[in-house]
Amino acid sequence: MKKPRLVVVGNGMAGIRTLEELLKLVPEMYDITVFGAEPHPNYNRILLSPVLAGEQDFDDIVLNPLAWYAEHGIRLHLGKEVVRIDRANRRVIGADGTEAGYDRLLLATGSLPIILPIPGKDLKGVIGYRDMHDTRTMIEAARVKKRAVVIGGGLLGLEAANGLNARGMDVTVVHLAGWLLERQLDQTAGQLLQAALAERGLKFRLDTSTTELIGNEHGEVSAVRFSDGEEEAADLVVMAAGIRPNTQLAQASGIHCMRGIVVSDTLQTFDPRVYAVGECASHRGVAYGLVAPLFEQARICANHLATYGIGIYRGSVPSTKLKVTGIDLFSAGDFMGGEGSEEIVLSDAAGGVYKKLVIRDDKLVGACLYGDTGDGGWYFKLLKDGSPVGERRDLLMFGEKALGDAGTAGNDRAMSMGDADEVCGCNGVCKGTIVKAINEQGLFTVDDVRKHTKASASCGSCSGLVEQILMNCLGSNFQETPKTKAVCGCTDHSHGEVRKAIREHKLLTHRAAYDFLEWRSPNGCATCRPAINYYLISTWPREAVDDPQSRFINERAHANIQKDGTFSVVPQMKGGVTNAAELRRIADVAEKYAVPMVKVTGGQRIDLLGIRKEDLVDVWRDLGMKSGHAYGKSIRTVKTCVGSEFCRFGTQDSTRMGIELETMLANMWSPHKVKLAVSGCPRNCAESGIKDVGIIAVDSGWEIHIGGNGGIKTEVARFLVKVASAEEVREYTGAFLQLYREEAYYLDRTVHYIARVGMDYIRAKVVDDAASRRALFERLLYALEGLPDPWAERIAGEKPREYQPLRMERRIPIESVPAARVTAETEG
Repeated sequence: MKKPRLVVVGNGMAGIRTLEELLKLVPEMYDITVFGAEPHPNYNRILLSPVLAGEQDFDDIVLNPLAWYAEHGIRLHLGKEVVRIDRANRRVIGADGTEAGYDRLLLATGSLPIILPIPGKDLKGVIGYRDMHDTRTMIEAARVKKRAVVIGGGLLGLEAANGLNARGMDVTVVHLAGWLLERQLDQTAGQLLQAALAERGLKFRLDTSTTELIGNEHGEVSAVRFSDGEEEAADLVVMAAGIRPNTQLAQASGIHCMRGIVVSDTLQTFDPRVYAVGECASHRGVAYGLVAPLFEQARICANHLATYGIGIYRGSVPSTKLKVTGIDLFSAGDFMGGEGSEEIVLSDAAGGVYKKLVIRDDKLVGACLYGDTGDGGWYFKLLKDGSPVGERRDLLMFGEKALGDAGTAGNDRAMSMGDADEVCGCNGVCKGTIVKAINEQGLFTVDDVRKHTKASASCGSCSGLVEQILMNCLGSNFQETPKTKAVCGCTDHSHGEVRKAIREHKLLTHRAAYDFLEWRSPNGCATCRPAINYYLISTWPREAVDDPQSRFINERAHANIQKDGTFSVVPQMKGGVTNAAELRRIADVAEKYAVPMVKVTGGQRIDLLGIRKEDLVDVWRDLGMKSGHAYGKSIRTVKTCVGSEFCRFGTQDSTRMGIELETMLANMWSPHKVKLAVSGCPRNCAESGIKDVGIIAVDSGWEIHIGGNGGIKTEVARFLVKVASAEEVREYTGAFLQLYREEAYYLDRTVHYIARVGMDYIRAKVVDDAASRRALFERLLYALEGLPDPWAERIAGEKPREYQPLRMERRIPIESVPAARVTAETEG
């Protein structure tokens, strides 16, 4: 008996997911043909941004390789766009004349980028951002062009901007709204995101519309003009101002369309033989652009194509879980709130955490999370279930497994989840499905689970939860996915290989490193330049060339940039100790420069917030204090309690010990920020248990703990050694920090370094081997000897100011200026 024919127009995520669901139900029912306009097998469009940024290759994001189509007997036409549907004779016709008859037709044509109808939109160098072709175009452009303007501050725009920035381009994002991702985040979260991205080097023009793209004599874009009359130079313009459903094919064939291809609750169009899923479909007036609703549609559509006829698609509750340049974001429901609703807000801008819960009629109706999204799934479940908040209201902000006064989420959420609880929102995979696959298929890694269940195969934000489930199921048999990957898209070398080459071949400059390691980009990119710079100066102190332009903006300016473009200045206060003279100078500076806020920090120092960039050098000079390094990948602070000198519980002089350590480590650069604390007794008032190095006094000496972290995910420091004297504290601490400086990968905190090499390795190097410990300590002292304080160096004029306002003068017509004078002034 001849099989019915199913033709799928669109080889993207929604269409092929429908086929996957269909093949699970009726693997032999249809003779299947797929048309794809792109010359690629099905790939994960969500991961185009890591490809653009050089973090992944295209092969890494392929979901269904060509072998999968062959294995299931699917006839695949790649690079063939369907241009006509002959509904009377039930056939589709491709642009090259290829035809295929159908008994059922599935339209999964996706969406198209919105190209603004403004003058200059057809210039060379103006592109949309939607597919692999656009991604490769941007990668090629970044090799030869320097300035990019991205129009649109939504998810696609930020992904494009981040990727181009990672490849070394100077990027400005232009956005019509007042804050980024205004459909996914509220204003506070959007502003936090902007500040974090600005720190990475991105620039922004908000509340700004684009009126014209200006070209040069070669027909290439050269600038962007805005509604306020200002212009921005640009060699590349990426239009990411939104998407619209691709309905052209359906409309031309007479299928009803309105804000998409109109479908019923069974995903059927006006023609019952024709179905539609994905971004091209409009269900109850809504066209979804997120993965999870598209996959819900795929499951229901497959149910009806299999003639089961029991699935009903009622629409999707909107939720968004994103990761933008390493920053976790989550929103669901009515997170903007409004009349008749109450808001519970937790905001820690310095810690990079913001949470907002919206409650109406004793039910959670919306959530917006920035930085810490671990409980997003739980909030989403409460929102969908409509569960009363009731007595949980006081603890609701602290998540599902609130513990103690701190409300810290438990480390193992997987253990407390039920089998029906959802793990992967993108693909609708619950815990029970994963556990069953692990046990029945003999899975050992996250990659195995991803392959068999699709969990973590889309945005990847649930990978940690999948790891926990694996660990709970397998115990010691769990196999962690290798984390060795290339530094960036400029090279295939890992961080370890780069460090080894710099050490073994004594590479002292960026140029030498790039040439020896055969870097693809001659000058590196925003991802690799800071890493290479650190590896050079930490491996060859006093010899390697420190390149200021390969540092982040905070380290170049020696102050922390704030969301409004001003800076915060934190003077050094060793051990948190100050005096009347320092306090008086700080007060004088605050008055003289009209500092908006003077704040005591968690590291026992004083922060002057709101300093203009052009005032930084003068502020440092007037303070007359050393830099507190609150801005750098460096030693930050040594927090202390008052210890035995004043406290009746103190057993050792913790304040003096803290001052000695901070003096010894002054100006130390490291793979990431390093925080220390010294407590004068086991009561641990200085919070030594959550610091990179925590020292706790006991009656017979000092305990040294390492690898603590008080950030978004709290990590408790691990015991290293107990010593008797202050000299030993300095030696053991210095030896561990030097080992970390020499071996950790750039942007790894101490906890990540320890997780990679293991405590046994560190104890062998620092505790068990006295010669190794002394050698490490001596190398640290050698590296730190004579390092200048960056504020003092800038004040002395040894380095130019980071920023100098332009002097505005009366314009003189160029023709009235003598030629010799023009030459001298332009060359000067």
